[in-house]
Amino acid sequence: MAYPIEQPIIQETDHSFDTNVYTRLGVKPLINANLPFTFLSATVVWPEVRQAIDEAAHYMVDVVELQRSVGRRLAQISGAESGMISSGAAGSMALATAACIAGTDPENIWQLPDTTDLKDQVIMWGGRSIFDSALRLVGGKPVVVNSLDALRCSINDRTAMLCTGYSADPVPIDPPPLAEMVSICKAAGVPVFVDAAGGIPPIDNIRRYARMGVDLYGFSGGKGLRGPQASGLLLGRSDLIEAALANAAPVEGAICRAMKVGKEEIIGCMAALEKWLTIDLDALYYKQTAMLQKIAAVVESVPGVETKIELRTGSNRFMQMIVRWDEEAFGLTVDECGKKLRESDPPISVLCGYNPYVTRVQEFSSPISRDGEPVKRQGSPLTIFSLSLQPGEEQVVGESLRDVLRQHSRRILRADKR
Repeated sequence: MAYPIEQPIIQETDHSFDTNVYTRLGVKPLINANLPFTFLSATVVWPEVRQAIDEAAHYMVDVVELQRSVGRRLAQISGAESGMISSGAAGSMALATAACIAGTDPENIWQLPDTTDLKDQVIMWGGRSIFDSALRLVGGKPVVVNSLDALRCSINDRTAMLCTGYSADPVPIDPPPLAEMVSICKAAGVPVFVDAAGGIPPIDNIRRYARMGVDLYGFSGGKGLRGPQASGLLLGRSDLIEAALANAAPVEGAICRAMKVGKEEIIGCMAALEKWLTIDLDALYYKQTAMLQKIAAVVESVPGVETKIELRTGSNRFMQMIVRWDEEAFGLTVDECGKKLRESDPPISVLCGYNPYVTRVQEFSSPISRDGEPVKRQGSPLTIFSLSLQPGEEQVVGESLRDVLRQHSRRILRADKR
């Protein structure tokens, strides 16, 4: 697909990096040319979301009544029986697990995370996850399977649910055979939960899993959806959504009470979803491509630097720009370049190998192939992601990256002169 740029469509940014609510606290805001990581405060919400949050803050409501009304609207949009707003994708995972273990029984709800005499095994397709603390903290016990035969053999009278991702990482491995997994679990009476955290866009994913008969599925509200960071969606069977509500705030004594979602997050997340129903995705990608092309034009002025603009596959499906150079010849690695950009003014975050808040990466985050073996990751190029860039920031990113690369490209020129 081609995304030609015909005329400038980017306006200058109207916000200041020098004086704002963060600098008054001694915190320096950054330009996020990275993925919408939580540690980078995700992404920028739609203007409609800010407006909805402001309006919601002026009124008081019964939160459970609000969640049930939201569930009816989510059912209309998605084709699922019901839904609710969670505290994020991990919150949806915890709520789904608690719902499948404790149901709506007040005694069971009070008992969690103690799962004595309750179904508590959660089958995890493909391996442990760095996010599976969300199911473990409510009492779920992970049981890993890597094949459909292993799935059949693992289901027993202690099985509470199956948990899987919605697709593989953008690496060359097979995606989960979701249709077959759903069929096996339905025959055994085991609910299936799909963690689709970064699965919007495309917006049709909100309907996809309902059509496939998935019992519960969740999205992040603060990533591609561009709603409040502390929000998420949980959709699925009405009985399981009721069970999730029974294990959630504001229920006192419920284990997920701590994952409270306020009326502002609920309304803001719904406003983001309603916004996505009006989005022309091709037009959005066109604008993002135009912004990245401006960066590429500046960066490619450095000899030896190449760029490629493409649509990211897997989760967080937005336009991105891959930047490559001979790291050995430049004397500059991708991670070193990322560090220099983080130290610039304003700081800039790009996708490299930097995430200071990941634990046990090697053990839990490697994708698993169909034969059960971890997939080896190759060295990643520096990548600039378009989702969180605000108008005017593309010029700052391009010039800052150019300056870092140009400083090191002089080493090559000096070597050539010799």
